Amino acid sequence: MSIHEIVLPETKPETEWILGRAVRKVSPWSEHAWLQSAFASALRAWSRGRGRVGTEWKFRIAPPGEIRRPLVPDVAYVCNERLHGLQGLDLRAPPFAPDVAVEIRSPDDRERCVAHKVSVYLAGGASLVVVVDHALREVALHDRSGTSVLRDGDVLTHRALPGFALPLAELFAEADPP
Repeated sequence: MSIHEIVLPETKPETEWILGRAVRKVSPWSEHAWLQSAFASALRAWSRGRGRVGTEWKFRIAPPGEIRRPLVPDVAYVCNERLHGLQGLDLRAPPFAPDVAVEIRSPDDRERCVAHKVSVYLAGGASLVVVVDHALREVALHDRSGTSVLRDGDVLTHRALPGFALPLAELFAEADPP
């Protein structure tokens, strides 16, 4: 670590650096946890042999010309090639943005905080940032070319995840009451 990195104390839940301040992640509601688990399971099944998927995995991201700061996506995917050779802290909390970051919106998430995280992930090198909004039953796909919004009946596919297909009706059904 260097003076060019914001280092926050380890906390439970984890603390992120958003819009110039330390923000502790909110303990999620059941719907958040169910969506996070379902998305991670689908991504993990697809990623076998390609890379690693983790939930609440800390990344130390430095967009060009900016100080490195911690962000903790709800679900993250990193290809094996980028993880190869990392050790210690750099393996536990990689010094780059994940290839794919997934954020599950909570009812109290501020739009500007979510937008800031999306911009940091993309500026830091993420190929895709997925923002899941259970209340609206929508998924926003952010990449360097812009944003597209999928709705309940659509299937999530993206060039950053070749061969991955997640029917949103199945995803959102995971968060519906039993």
